[in-house]
Amino acid sequence: MTMADNIRAILKLAKINQGELAERLGVSQPTVHRWLKGSEPEGHRRDAINALHESLTDDAPAASNSTEVPVMGYLGAGAEVEPDDEQVPPDGLFQVTVPFPMPEDMIAFKVRGVSMLPVFKPDSIIVVYREQKKPLESFFGEEAAVRTAEGKRFIKTITRGSLPGTVNLMSWNDPVPIENQQVLWIGEIFAILPPAAIKKTTLQGGVQGQLRLKTA
Repeated sequence: MTMADNIRAILKLAKINQGELAERLGVSQPTVHRWLKGSEPEGHRRDAINALHESLTDDAPAASNSTEVPVMGYLGAGAEVEPDDEQVPPDGLFQVTVPFPMPEDMIAFKVRGVSMLPVFKPDSIIVVYREQKKPLESFFGEEAAVRTAEGKRFIKTITRGSLPGTVNLMSWNDPVPIENQQVLWIGEIFAILPPAAIKKTTLQGGVQGQLRLKTA
């Protein structure tokens, strides 16, 4: 099956329209329309489409039935986030509920700052794999969550640094890159939940809250 076939199957099986799928993937509706016409999605969006298609079909690989993902802190997008100062509980700040099955052991972060607009809006939720599954070089040219050796966490476009073993962290709305950074961890993006697609509800027991995708 082609990628366009996968997208058509997702729209049918999930009973959603192109705009709703676009919102889940953090792209515009015309982008989804171009994919349906044969344009190929790239990077984490292609991976997210494939994973979503597999989760909706009978022969899908094993995936967690739970749609609860812990939000483990913030990603800097023009703001600096230092994880050691966040004091995040082991179970996360709160939980995100996603309306489709996902692979096991996923975590999420909340975007802080505006340097990665228009896709990564402030307060968007970025769902990533907890463990880095690919070598550093495979992320060049891709957006990802990163934690640097200096102890800071960002959402950035990753490019090759000028020094061995380093990367440059690029922003869409800031011409000055963060250069020659050593990274301790790269979080491959699985899904993007924009602020307009989520709402916050209060949980019992004093937990800060829970984010759920709107169903209407």
